[in-house]
Amino acid sequence: MTRWAIVVDLNRCVGCQTCTAACKHANATAPGVQWRKVLDFEVGSFPEVRRAFLPVGCMHCDEPSCREVCPSTATRKRDDGIVTIDYDICIGCAYCAVACPYQARFRVDEPAAAYGPGRRMRHEERREDPARLGVAQKCTLCVERIDAGLAAGLTPGVDMEATPACVASCISGALQMGDLDDPDSNVSRLLRTHRHFRMHEELGNGPGFYYLYDGEIADATPIDPAPMEPEPVGLAAVSPQLQRNWDWRAAANFTLGGAGTGLFAATMAAGLFAPVLWAAALLAMAMVAAGLFCVWLEIGRPWRFPNAFRNPATSWMSREAWAGIAFFALGGLSWLTGSWLPGLAAAAAGLGFLYCQARILRAAKGIPAWRRPEIVLLIFITGLAEGAGLWNVAALGAGIGPVTGMVLALLALAALRLAAWRRYRVALGRVGAPTRALLALDDPATGLGTPAELAVLALAALALIPAMPAGPAAWLAALAGMTAAAIGWMFKYRLITRAAYNQGYAIERMPARGAGRSAAGIRPGWARA
Repeated sequence: MTRWAIVVDLNRCVGCQTCTAACKHANATAPGVQWRKVLDFEVGSFPEVRRAFLPVGCMHCDEPSCREVCPSTATRKRDDGIVTIDYDICIGCAYCAVACPYQARFRVDEPAAAYGPGRRMRHEERREDPARLGVAQKCTLCVERIDAGLAAGLTPGVDMEATPACVASCISGALQMGDLDDPDSNVSRLLRTHRHFRMHEELGNGPGFYYLYDGEIADATPIDPAPMEPEPVGLAAVSPQLQRNWDWRAAANFTLGGAGTGLFAATMAAGLFAPVLWAAALLAMAMVAAGLFCVWLEIGRPWRFPNAFRNPATSWMSREAWAGIAFFALGGLSWLTGSWLPGLAAAAAGLGFLYCQARILRAAKGIPAWRRPEIVLLIFITGLAEGAGLWNVAALGAGIGPVTGMVLALLALAALRLAAWRRYRVALGRVGAPTRALLALDDPATGLGTPAELAVLALAALALIPAMPAGPAAWLAALAGMTAAAIGWMFKYRLITRAAYNQGYAIERMPARGAGRSAAGIRPGWARA
């Protein structure tokens, strides 16, 4: 077998950016898009200052999280380890971008010119690739050069014509490319004789980029995790940044989809205690449909949306799509026939849809605030609480008065949501997260964990007092329900658009310059709280 990989000698890299320029020339990437870039780390204070340059890009992982989440199967991994994208079937949902912990994926929706609109240079017009617009793009490891070289009997990593442009152009020999499965290859020899690390290795992706930091291979002292630096000075370019791939439209899908499926489930459950509110069921389906429409508006190639159904084997987005089909089919049948039993099946499908939404966030490894296991229960319970809350509002509108069972359900779900929030927040603070993500989650505007949530519990409890007249009790239940739903919407909106800071970059060890020794690296912009 063959496993292509890149080894970076941090002691040799001088930060000249020649690899970046060579990559842009070879692949004609758009302005602002760098498939290969070099980061600049400077740590310490005078006179103990250390500096390192760190080439990054697609890591061509052993277990690429981008491939697992891709709903269209556009992202694939070859037998030789190269991760590719099929531009012809990608829908441009950018799920792979938020799942990548290395910020290596890009989406360009419109042709761009280095000097602005109307000032395109001739080479930009000649080399423009319309197939890349509106879809995910990233480093391909210059796969065309590798394949053509192999066909000509050349050896990638040795013969420059068959070697990725970034490696072939490196002026200091800091970048080396070769076959890890060949023990005599250049990269295998380097890894045997130098201590090295892989970035964010704790996430389990198995990146195909190795960083050498010194030659003390005989020293078996384990590498300590890079210390967190909550407010680094001069490291803004490598600190976690707020992701821009999913905006209010994605937040609307999580908000409307969760509340809609929760409302439908609450409507069917209420059939055990009261008449089925078919208007509420129809509203619930309309909410889910509106959320999916917002997603359709966000994807780069919206008319390719049927491709979202292609990968239910591994993609929670595909599973969400299939669950949505079942939900609408069974829910529509229930509404048209006025039958409660198909509604129960539709409610089950809706809860499956809600669970898929929670797992979509869990699978986004590139966003620390999303990938926590605790997020699944939190998102699921939040949708149910919103649904129970909206049902109590609908009951007031329908004039059926407070239903004790549904008020109890709202009270219980609101309490469970508060417990799930605290569990999630404690776990996130314990392992560490981007500092600004923690600040965004702790902002009172997030809703969860604030006095407003305690007000939901108090209002619902008041509505359950036996001596409370039916009219005021119904209003109290509806107010508690509307507040519970609003808190859930505020939380999900901020989770998607305000707390969604990416992984950023970390250097586990600073290189050994000259006769010096290597030193601890840094994880900038991270904290525990």
